Amino acid sequence: MALMDRVATLVRANLNDLLDKAENPEKMLKQVILDMENQFMQVKTQVAVGLADLHLLERKTSENSAKRDEWMRKAELAVDKKDDELARAALERAVSFHLLAENYDQQIAHHHTQVESLKSALKRLDLKLSEARAKADLLIVQHRRSRASNRAADVQHAARGESGTFERMRSKVARQEDLGQAKGELLGDDIDQRLQALEREQKINALLGEIKARKGLTA
Repeated sequence: MALMDRVATLVRANLNDLLDKAENPEKMLKQVILDMENQFMQVKTQVAVGLADLHLLERKTSENSAKRDEWMRKAELAVDKKDDELARAALERAVSFHLLAENYDQQIAHHHTQVESLKSALKRLDLKLSEARAKADLLIVQHRRSRASNRAADVQHAARGESGTFERMRSKVARQEDLGQAKGELLGDDIDQRLQALEREQKINALLGEIKARKGLTA
């Protein structure tokens, strides 16, 4: 996520290092603080949107569960009427809603993790912003006396930049490997779909048998 990358950069920002490279330290500090304020508002907005989406997913999950339960009741009614074909059709719908519920659960878990990550980033950026505002005036004065001592920090910063370049290259190679693996997995999709169909049929038969067993009916 580009926004999170920018937030991470701002959170890690060393104002002393930035000042040492600035032609106009005061102007640079004001710009850094402005960037932090802008990113803070963007992350805050995304947190609000993320929470709204999470509530929507939870509501959809509840509605889906209600539909699944309703189709199970219809299946039982069909069994009472000794209409196996209708019961199987109702169970087919119930299984569909059950599978959809599993998908919703996965989405909620993933979305919750993302929201928590955004909230954590928001707190870190808020703290960093408060610190930057408090230090801005003092750093401008200190910078005039600390230029020489920051030379070593510049070298370390450059080394970290090179390390980041190697890490990005490693990520690209890993991405290519992942794509190759994904292409290989796609070859087994047809078999997977056939197996899923068999498992689905087996599950429907089992549910139908359970309903009949509870009602004392023979298959």
